[in-house]
Amino acid sequence: MTKYYPEGALINTPENKAKLRSLETLEAAAESGAILEARAAVCDSSHDLIVELPCGRGIIPRNEGAVGIEDGSTRDIALITKVNKPVCFKVIKAEMKDGAVVAELSRRAAQEECLEKYVSRLRTGDIIPARVTHLEQFGAFVDIGCGLPSLIPIDSMSVSRISHPSDRFSVGQFIRAAVKGINGSRIWLTHKELLGTWDENAARFSCGETVSGIVRSVEDYGIFVELAPNLAGLAEPKPGVKAGQYAGVYIKALIPEKMKVKLIIVDVFDSDAPPAPPEYFIPPEVTHIDRWRYTSSMSDRVIETFFE
Repeated sequence: MTKYYPEGALINTPENKAKLRSLETLEAAAESGAILEARAAVCDSSHDLIVELPCGRGIIPRNEGAVGIEDGSTRDIALITKVNKPVCFKVIKAEMKDGAVVAELSRRAAQEECLEKYVSRLRTGDIIPARVTHLEQFGAFVDIGCGLPSLIPIDSMSVSRISHPSDRFSVGQFIRAAVKGINGSRIWLTHKELLGTWDENAARFSCGETVSGIVRSVEDYGIFVELAPNLAGLAEPKPGVKAGQYAGVYIKALIPEKMKVKLIIVDVFDSDAPPAPPEYFIPPEVTHIDRWRYTSSMSDRVIETFFE
């Protein structure tokens, strides 16, 4: 099932490049039904995608551009926004025209195969690769294979609360996510269950250390500082501190019974650094979980996710 990767994962692989290098290799790809990738250079006035191939030019007709274009359930903006980005496709036919290779391609066919042989077989709790395609206030849209979209709601990105998905992800980033819900061909994802429990995150820190954090919210009673995506602590109020700033914080106490971290802010500063890549606590070879419990082993408070 893992051959159905998000778009962009295959474009620079030797195997993909080899199948695009000549008329003969394109014809062989059409015969085998291989899913390939190349960059979409133009979306023309008819909303056909023109694809750059090493040996010539590929054309993805509008109705072959995505599942749902023909019946109107997918809007043409889904094609327009693919310009200058990798797209997957199957080769329908390839031929010489006026001394140049021209290939007719179908992205829809690749997506239909992905739906049938991959997406339809997913179950809740499966851990899958995804690529962030765009960010909205309410969540991150991701490609789960062959350009097929899914959503990670903002409250499923981490235990530590954020104000916008850009605090956690950047467009084009490859991530892992877990399947939270399925409704037909629609898939909903979650991310926080891969980022470690309270105990796993707290074990990386010690009382008396001064470490880096990110200010996530400023309240009358204190300032919440994120030490890791699944671990935040509370510092006493300090004038001039704003959400989004980076902070140097002294760890005053780690309290597993209450799952609390007490901090003292040493310094704050502004930064436009992109989000750090996620650090996953579930090994790459693990592809399914049935249950995840965030709660500290010493706490009576229960925070857990069941995948049913």
